[in-house]
Amino acid sequence: MKIDKFLVREGSKVNLKNHPTDFTGDYSDKEKAAKELEKNVRRIGELQDVMYAQDVYSLLIIFQAMDAAGKDSTIEHVMTGINPQGCSVVSFKQPSSEELDHDFLWRCANAAPERGKIGIFNRSHYEEVLVVRVHPQILQSQRLPDKVKSDKKIWSNRFKQIRSFEDNLFENGTHILKFFLNVSKDEHRGTRKKLEILSRRRQGTRPMARLYERIHRRDPEYVDQKRAVVHNSGRQEMVHAARRFAGDRR
Repeated sequence: MKIDKFLVREGSKVNLKNHPTDFTGDYSDKEKAAKELEKNVRRIGELQDVMYAQDVYSLLIIFQAMDAAGKDSTIEHVMTGINPQGCSVVSFKQPSSEELDHDFLWRCANAAPERGKIGIFNRSHYEEVLVVRVHPQILQSQRLPDKVKSDKKIWSNRFKQIRSFEDNLFENGTHILKFFLNVSKDEHRGTRKKLEILSRRRQGTRPMARLYERIHRRDPEYVDQKRAVVHNSGRQEMVHAARRFAGDRR
């Protein structure tokens, strides 16, 4: 399958309406797609062995999406052929107290894959220009100098810092693949209620944690800021249909 239609090139603008959420490419049925996936999973496992033996390069795969867009199932389906000893999956949610005592990229830098290995970010450093931007109270709760919090250029500065961070990884042998899983409103609506129940059970009475979860449902401002993130991320990103990505989840 040609991937050009999914690529958002550096500096270009993106309109998610131009990326159908039910796109299946050359696959007319799930069985055909499953066979191709199985073959590609084996190939990924073979390439992982080569990268591990070479011990020069590493691979960082970044997934961004709203809740129920398929991040977990995508990782499960596509990465099943990978040796778990050579791969790590990190989920970034509400920052811990220790993480708040460092700059916003610190926890991501700590989780970056070492040479010969694959790292997967389930959400990432882009949370700091998505959730935090949509909800200013999160920024105000962070342990930053007042001058930084009130700086009108804080978001453009953070984009520059993110680009520099990714450039540094790339120039030191880490190849970065970034994916935004694009889910339709109807698909998302069908799972929202279930997620809200699970979120209440999991988060209890922690309001800031619930805020981090809720913003990923389908907040219109979140979607707008995601467009800004894709536009400013500095390296190519891929927008994938989420409904049938890595198998039909219905």
